[in-house]
Amino acid sequence: MRIGMIGLGRIGAFHARNLLTLPGVDSLVVADAAPGVAERTAERLGCEAADSADGVLRSGIDAVLIAAATDAHPQLLLAAVDAGLPTFCEKPVAASPAAAIHVRDRLAGSGVPVQIGYPRRFDPAFVAARAAVLSGELGRLTTVRSTTLDPAPPPAGYLAVSGGIFADCAIHDFDAIRWVTGREVTEVYATGSIDATAGPELFADNNDVSTAACILTMDDGTLGLVSNTRYNASGYDVRLEVHGSADSVAAGWDDGAPIRSTTPGARFPAGPPHTFFMDRLADAFTAELLTFLEVAAGRIESPCTVADALETSWVAEAATISLREHRPVALAEIRR
Repeated sequence: MRIGMIGLGRIGAFHARNLLTLPGVDSLVVADAAPGVAERTAERLGCEAADSADGVLRSGIDAVLIAAATDAHPQLLLAAVDAGLPTFCEKPVAASPAAAIHVRDRLAGSGVPVQIGYPRRFDPAFVAARAAVLSGELGRLTTVRSTTLDPAPPPAGYLAVSGGIFADCAIHDFDAIRWVTGREVTEVYATGSIDATAGPELFADNNDVSTAACILTMDDGTLGLVSNTRYNASGYDVRLEVHGSADSVAAGWDDGAPIRSTTPGARFPAGPPHTFFMDRLADAFTAELLTFLEVAAGRIESPCTVADALETSWVAEAATISLREHRPVALAEIRR
């Protein structure tokens, strides 16, 4: 299979390296909006460079991955599907739910498969947590705690177009809670702060925060508790706890969890800690791409469609409004 890759930033370059190790990928064509990036990447990885995104789409590929900046996702996604190419697009679909709705409606009935990138759906621990919920062994769910703590902020240029901490970072927690519980969010209450000692202008200039927390109310009364920060010096922390009336489970509590116990004599976690999402979720990213190759080949349905990802974007939008207006926000309100 001949694959195209558009966007070679942190995650795009990572996907490009991964793709070349996967069975069934015969060749790779890459492009990036920044001059010279595609050529340098192609030379380093031993693949082909195209002069533009359109050049990738016209290079005889069988499927394409989009990892460009968020604001470029809609145009690239629509162009790829119009070209008849099975498409993987990093989250979110668009910078706003309104733009994502436009993409969803344009793609309706196209028949071209699209998969949106939410790697936690492929992490073995998260998969096991979902299985425990679906089996009923946890009983009635009471709370779900989801955490994403970054060791350091992404580059300033990325933050400027990311849509903020809820659309960029917490959105993975929102999707994980929806997917693991099988329930939808009905209301969001969010708050946040800026670390005054660590480049506060980086966030203030973008109307953003560096640390955030949310309470999600699900349609069955389950409560979701989400915490995020851009400054977790001990490492990259991704965890999920699901508490039920009969049992509770946790995903991400392994020896690489970047946290230490203060209980005397405790030896867990033993370390070394996860330092970045690329090592914490390495297996998940590989499984996600392998799944997309199956989707592109027509052997399975997309596990995360544009319509599915749109639901998570509504939660991020509600959280953003809640933070700015200091109030709970019902999803029914913003859908109107």
